[in-house]
Amino acid sequence: MHLATLTTVLRHAAVRVVAPVLVLYGVLVGLGLLVTRVLPGVWPLTVEDGVNRGLAAHRSGGRNDVSLVFSTIASTPAIIAVTALSAIVLAVVLRRWREPLFLIATVSAQAVVFLFTTLAIDRQRPEVERMDGSLPTSSFPSGHTSAAVALYCGLALLLARAAVRPWTRAAWWALLVLIPLGVATTRMYRGMHHPSDVVASFLNGAACLYIMARGILDHAEADTKADTDTDTKAKADTGSVPRQRRTAPVRS
Repeated sequence: MHLATLTTVLRHAAVRVVAPVLVLYGVLVGLGLLVTRVLPGVWPLTVEDGVNRGLAAHRSGGRNDVSLVFSTIASTPAIIAVTALSAIVLAVVLRRWREPLFLIATVSAQAVVFLFTTLAIDRQRPEVERMDGSLPTSSFPSGHTSAAVALYCGLALLLARAAVRPWTRAAWWALLVLIPLGVATTRMYRGMHHPSDVVASFLNGAACLYIMARGILDHAEADTKADTDTDTKAKADTGSVPRQRRTAPVRS
């Protein structure tokens, strides 16, 4: 890659990806400050504790098992494993790099924004019995929820662009989109997050999806068209010069 080309790529990455992610981080920190310092006594934040207490009061063995499943599939080891496996499958099947990069970049970006936001916003977890162990990060935002949005909705987005049967696509799309909703509900059910924590996480995951789709995925079709044009031109060049038939010399 020439130096000029590399410079152009880095400049586009900074404008399309890095700058928007930094803006997203600033927005989440601002929301966190509003939630924890400016508006803690304003509705609807005043009813958050009631929501957590209500969910905790309706715990049962079956609900606990379901919540554990959703919480587990959005845990850090599960997210890393599913992301890596999905990226490998996408690279092998599609033989392109943008789709795997999109998925990895989306999950990574939300994780970075989540981590640095928790360092800036020190919010205590709900005052109910917590079903999971104490985590080193603060309550705002929910890392499980934002990771689930980035990964499973990212897969749903890629599936929506795939050439599969409509009913199959719709079924898988609905399942993948419902997973983050289940994760958000169970994280509140298990006493690990306030409702505003998961709302902010949906913003984090969805914004990272949009940023990476604009910065990486929107160019996939252009790459496909360019590859098709190159193949067509190569075939045309190969068949453009007819083979000359050898003729016998004319005797005088």
